[in-house]
Amino acid sequence: MTYDFIWLSLSIVAAGYLIGDGLKNFGNPNAKSLLDILDEGEEVELIAAKELHVFLNVPKEATSNFVFEHPEVPYIELNGHIFFQKQRISEWLEQQ
Repeated sequence: MTYDFIWLSLSIVAAGYLIGDGLKNFGNPNAKSLLDILDEGEEVELIAAKELHVFLNVPKEATSNFVFEHPEVPYIELNGHIFFQKQRISEWLEQQ
């Protein structure tokens, strides 16, 4: 009997999330849903901050404080280490 309530509550939470996600994108019909994002299966190449100079082909000193000098740059922080997505950093550089 208690398992029935647990399953019911998990179903309500999942339904609420999916409905909320759908309403969030209601004004933008071209927006990707959570399921579309998960289905893409696109691999993301990450570059560690200490290896960014190799990708940008600049001296190591030029990228030592990159995130602090440019806080708008897209990055990911995992376990205290900073990583960049190759595609997003390339797009950001093109906009500059």
